[in-house]
Amino acid sequence: MSHKLGGSSWTVQLGRRDSTTASLNAANNNLPSPFSDLSALLSAFSNKGFTAKELVALSGSHTIGQARCTIFRSRIYNETNINSAYATSLKANCPSSGGDNNLAGLDASTSTVFDNAYFTNLLNNRGLLHSDQQLFSGGSTDAQVRAYSSNSATFLSDFGNAMIKMGNLSPLTGTSGQIRNNCRKVN
Repeated sequence: MSHKLGGSSWTVQLGRRDSTTASLNAANNNLPSPFSDLSALLSAFSNKGFTAKELVALSGSHTIGQARCTIFRSRIYNETNINSAYATSLKANCPSSGGDNNLAGLDASTSTVFDNAYFTNLLNNRGLLHSDQQLFSGGSTDAQVRAYSSNSATFLSDFGNAMIKMGNLSPLTGTSGQIRNNCRKVN
């Protein structure tokens, strides 16, 4: 089965078992926080066998989607490595208190298109989440962000490869989980 997203595609292996339950605790312990600094992001991805390059590629998924005000409020009101016009525009929809569920696009340019604009945004201090901007903040991942901002094809290829690797991460086997008849619900 081939999965296509924004001009990029990769082959998704069939027959992977899904869990029959969801765990907030497991999600909080296994997914990096949007408040993470670069060192924590690198460590979290490394602990799962991913390189810094793969961290940056997979973070490019933030070229689509939205985040709640509660997740980026601290960044737009307290951080200095944010484009001031961008911060001002976000404050209109995310007041210093209230409006917790108001949404903003993770990609300030094209939040409904899977492209490499996310990386260009980071170059211009327009990362919505603290963890996003950490990828371009004078650290070891700056060069990779620059590379993806200038070469969409490389980003799309690396993203697809990293997604395949992530799809093979800790698969459920034997009688654990289930192969779903409908991916939206437990059998």
